[in-house]
Amino acid sequence: MARVLIVGAGAAGLMAAGAAAERGHQVTVLEHMDKPAQKILVTGKGRCNVTNDCPAEEFLHHVRTNPRFLYSSLGAFPPAKTMELFRSLGVELKVERGRRVFPVSDKAEEIRQALLRYAGQAELVHDGAKKLLLEPLPAQQEPDSAPENPRHPKKKKAGPAFRCVGVRGTSGREYRADAVLIATGGVSYPTTGSTGDGYRLAQQAGHSLVEPVPSLVSLVSHDPDCKKMMGLALKNVELTLFEDGKGIFTEQGEMLFTHFGISGPLTLSASSHLGDMKKHRYYAQIDLKPALSEEQLYDRITRDFALLANHAAQGALVKLLPASMQPVMVARWGIDPATKANQITREQKRQLVQLMKHWQVSIDARGDLAHAVITSGGVSVREVDPKTMESKKALGLYFAGEVLDVDAYTGGYNLQIAFCTAQSFANNL
Repeated sequence: MARVLIVGAGAAGLMAAGAAAERGHQVTVLEHMDKPAQKILVTGKGRCNVTNDCPAEEFLHHVRTNPRFLYSSLGAFPPAKTMELFRSLGVELKVERGRRVFPVSDKAEEIRQALLRYAGQAELVHDGAKKLLLEPLPAQQEPDSAPENPRHPKKKKAGPAFRCVGVRGTSGREYRADAVLIATGGVSYPTTGSTGDGYRLAQQAGHSLVEPVPSLVSLVSHDPDCKKMMGLALKNVELTLFEDGKGIFTEQGEMLFTHFGISGPLTLSASSHLGDMKKHRYYAQIDLKPALSEEQLYDRITRDFALLANHAAQGALVKLLPASMQPVMVARWGIDPATKANQITREQKRQLVQLMKHWQVSIDARGDLAHAVITSGGVSVREVDPKTMESKKALGLYFAGEVLDVDAYTGGYNLQIAFCTAQSFANNL
């Protein structure tokens, strides 16, 4: 039986605690917030998209950063096992569009409570982690072997320099353990407890970090039309993200206009494809009627305008667009608002078709880390064993979840990453 110390009582930490305790280990979980697993409550708009009901092989196609790192852990604990576990904990699940998995209750609190029950045998201590307790390892001696060829010297692999034997809490108390798991999350939604502590702890052991940036985040646009339509949710539209004029992401679904730009599921997915915004120019293009070709839309507009012949231009759009978008469309269209529907020319209708199929929104910045769904970046996976989640810098030190430089698109994939990496840690104690 090992003494296991887990830093962070979020999705990964509680999953690891439950799995380790289930295997007979003595588990202590440190959590610096008064209420554990708060970030779960804001996932899936408060409904908690707990995983995605797809095979492990397909799952990896939805992982944006370092998918190969997850090959072993996801193979050992795929989405099907996550669903099986939550059902065994009394949670009824349902599968929605895009194979997103939610609790039938539509309440994220139910997932949080299930994880707390699963980790119920672990001791939960309300304390933060300030410093790793590291003991230097003796230098490894190279075994005697044949003389080295001076022209082709062998590269010596540097082994771990330390052994992690615990942490010192922010309270000053020392917690000793045989295995220490860092499961502190990233730096998104800091009010829920993700404040970057795990990065600082990792650096104490000599780990390098990939700079954390917001991912799955709303996008900022200086386009004044966004503010004019703030609060407008569009369903069944197609959004394409362009980088330097080249389309790099296209998906159909829902999006939202806000006072600062655009948000909603489509926008969050698109945001994860953004590169260096100082080097590239980005804009989003929205197809408001993706089910219709340009010719079909032209015919639809012609029929609508015939039925609304004596209506002014804005009134003629009543069957085509939401109310808050109608005046914005007329302004962008450039037509005299007083023009009657039966006076609109063929060319003007063609212009309207182009606007409805190719509505453009400039993308000027990512939303901030404080409101990102997840953090992209973190502890370099080159320095972590993908089968065990153990540090290559310090024996007895492990990582799981968002603290690692692994992230995926929206749809339940990121919580599944937290769960499978946590299970891999417990499996290999």
